[in-house]
Amino acid sequence: MQTVREIAEEIVAREGGYVNDPDDPGGATNYGVTIHTMRRLGLDLTGDGVVGVADVRALTRDMAVDIFIQHYYQRPRIAELPSALRASVFDMYVNAGGNAVKILQRLLREMGYAISVDGAIGPQTIGAAADAAHPDALVLRDAYGVARRNYYFRLADQRPASRKYARTRAGGKGGWIKRAEEFLSPQYHLSADAFDARVAAWG
Repeated sequence: MQTVREIAEEIVAREGGYVNDPDDPGGATNYGVTIHTMRRLGLDLTGDGVVGVADVRALTRDMAVDIFIQHYYQRPRIAELPSALRASVFDMYVNAGGNAVKILQRLLREMGYAISVDGAIGPQTIGAAADAAHPDALVLRDAYGVARRNYYFRLADQRPASRKYARTRAGGKGGWIKRAEEFLSPQYHLSADAFDARVAAWG
């Protein structure tokens, strides 16, 4: 089984280096850590009294890994979820914050568990996820992966500027969808035809 640091290092590799895409609400980002996160944490790496783009550029890979482990894994209590879920929820939490937990909570509600959809991992969510993980935790992991992929599709449906994250310039699967499918069993990956059909309305 992977350690949390190994998972975090994979997330950092998946996120890549410095970008400042005007279509990304996260703003300036380095190794997946946004300028908003750095401001929230008070990470003035340049020592000029202001957390800005220069600080984002100064962030190191090891710093990003440590931030993810502390603030996106330990603090939200992802370690208390079934082990089969942790990597995907952790990766999604880095990508979408508390929405990663809301996706899980909505899924568990659809499965019949009476829990709140509040984006916080507490006793209800932990207990429901543990129960839903039996007898086969991979089924729950795959269900979460599909729900996560659907979340990305809905975002792109609603926000045309985000569609480039869901499909490539050539029209195939883009980063968001490939990212979700990294945590899905192969039989649940969308074929090229199925993907094309799903995004056909985007033009």
